[in-house]
Amino acid sequence: MAYPTVEAPYGLVPYNLIGGQPYAGSTRQMTIASGYAANIFTGDIVKRAADGTIQKETGTATVTATGVIGVFVGVTYTDPGTSQKTFKQYWPTGTVASDAKAYVVDDPDALFKVAVVSSGSTISGTGYTSIGSNAALVQNSGSTTTGNSAVAINGINTTLSLPMRIVDVVEETADTSGNYTEVIVKWNAPYENSNVATGGHAYMTATGL
Repeated sequence: MAYPTVEAPYGLVPYNLIGGQPYAGSTRQMTIASGYAANIFTGDIVKRAADGTIQKETGTATVTATGVIGVFVGVTYTDPGTSQKTFKQYWPTGTVASDAKAYVVDDPDALFKVAVVSSGSTISGTGYTSIGSNAALVQNSGSTTTGNSAVAINGINTTLSLPMRIVDVVEETADTSGNYTEVIVKWNAPYENSNVATGGHAYMTATGL
């Protein structure tokens, strides 16, 4: 059966771990502040705020100085309208819930499948020569219907500060030009900026969060 055409970006999807280790579905629960005013979709990247809660990471060519914490894959909270425990694919902006817990893939060794775009949500492709290069994030808005992210990557080059590293292509997504519309990426390590480690995954920053 033919591999489905990648028609639009869908965020970062856990694939496996560095070295080919299987991803077993493990996540860490992290608090979202009651009333936090931004949608967070499954496949979006999140960061730690100063108060220890998590927020959506909006960086593209660079990410927050203290680094990202992982990829959001769902949330649970007591619905303020029904007073019932609710499990959702995304965090609706402004939700008032004192018990909100996000599920986050926080392993810095995790690899993710992601779509390549030319800009916005326009699917593009890249070749084998991109393996080992870095990439920028494209922060498209997710869907409140499906709860899924629309984050993608582009800007593939060797710039040190770019947050993602391409480790492989998804062979099944080869297009008629011999390029691949999906790749496998990992977090880059923090880089030095004015003698301070910045960007990359927060767990790899020596100064901590």
